[in-house]
Amino acid sequence: MQTMIEKLAHFAGACRFDDLPRDVVSESQRILLDSIGVAIGGIGELKGKAGIAYGKLMGGAGDATIMGTGDKTSVFGAAFANSELINTLDMDAVLPPGHVVPYVLPAIMALGETLPRDGREVVRAIAVSHEMSNRIGMGMDYLRDTKDGEVDPPPVFGYAETIFGATAAIGMLRGLQEDVIAHALGIAGSISPVNSQTAWFQHAPSSTIKYQHAGTLVQSAFTASYAAEFGHRGDIRILDDEEFGYRRFIGTRRWFADRMMADLGTEWRFPAQSSIKPYPHCRVLHALIDTMTEILDTNAIEVEEIDGIKIYVEGMVEQPVWLNREILTTHDAQFSIAHGIAVGAHRVPPGPRWMDPDLVFGSSVMGLMEKVTHEVHPDYVKLLSGNAASRPAKLEVRARGQVFSGERRYPKGSRSPDPASFMTDEELIAKFQRNVEGILPRDNAERIIEQAMNLAGVPDFGAIMRLTAPGGRMPLRQSA
Repeated sequence: MQTMIEKLAHFAGACRFDDLPRDVVSESQRILLDSIGVAIGGIGELKGKAGIAYGKLMGGAGDATIMGTGDKTSVFGAAFANSELINTLDMDAVLPPGHVVPYVLPAIMALGETLPRDGREVVRAIAVSHEMSNRIGMGMDYLRDTKDGEVDPPPVFGYAETIFGATAAIGMLRGLQEDVIAHALGIAGSISPVNSQTAWFQHAPSSTIKYQHAGTLVQSAFTASYAAEFGHRGDIRILDDEEFGYRRFIGTRRWFADRMMADLGTEWRFPAQSSIKPYPHCRVLHALIDTMTEILDTNAIEVEEIDGIKIYVEGMVEQPVWLNREILTTHDAQFSIAHGIAVGAHRVPPGPRWMDPDLVFGSSVMGLMEKVTHEVHPDYVKLLSGNAASRPAKLEVRARGQVFSGERRYPKGSRSPDPASFMTDEELIAKFQRNVEGILPRDNAERIIEQAMNLAGVPDFGAIMRLTAPGGRMPLRQSA
């Protein structure tokens, strides 16, 4: 019988572009465009700048592009830098188990440019890496698991399992045979980064590494793939052995291997669960910001008129990283619930401008933050368990001696029973344009949009990466 590793390797090796459903191709293209935009928007922030600097240091000579800079380096250096850039604004696409894009896409971009590969091959690699990461992640502990009517956060959690999707994609683009990809996946399991995200939740102000250091995971995936290509043997039973294998040492309490493997290659799950983030802030806040914006706009309420804002949140976010009010850097602004609500109330177009120190540390935002309070949403468990896209949000604004209230269940950017929650192609393109404005020449931005959204027809993927070189006015500000 085939092991789980061998089945995943066959899935990667046997996948053909012509067999991909239309929604799989479409979502892969949308994820690419979105990721380029958020990466370029993050070049002025600490995390992005550090990723660029280390990518150049480790890269040496090469033909792979670091987005937003025009710099060329090795595939390893460019993939490291781009992985950190994609996650810098915390505005990258979300897919259970959480963030997947920063860990699987950068290697695809670097190899797709330098080998070179056409758009069909890149779409195939994006699709497989996301599907594999989603399936394995959803078969393990999940942040929104519930028990006895309450959310039951796992004691160990993270996105380390995305190393399998990243490793598979590298092997696909390099044309490795299935048996070599299997060994690469076995090696990936053995050198997988640890899951340290739960510690990150508990310590505020939080580490700027965030929940998983993207650059390090991408390099581990490269190591696994090249080691197998050079003849190393991987542990192909590492996913099947529940007593001593990956399940045990990665720290997950549950392991639904049958769900991970069911209909693999015929049923594609990731497009329905993929979410595009409209705000550079943790996803738990998005429906609240939408609700608040509607209240403020409908009633023409100005920030100065607000006496208080009360929000009702899901129970899992009652942890230090979200409750933090000590805003020391612009990074801290990405997760603080109170601060995020205060920024959202100022109706600044979401994107890099949300990280402007003049806004983040301005007296208006900091003053309003002190007026934000919260409680746990009384029905959050019921609403969460009813649909995976749910992010229960209820909000009350006190102004003019009145209380204005609103409620949402599904945040913008998700596929849900509410058709309005889906982010259309037009809205996605508008987000991209905001993120690259003032950094990319307008002609370059338009050509990236055209080619990324029609990636399957692009003969040379590198043409897209070369368009990410900056021009015109570069951002002058520095992160706080």
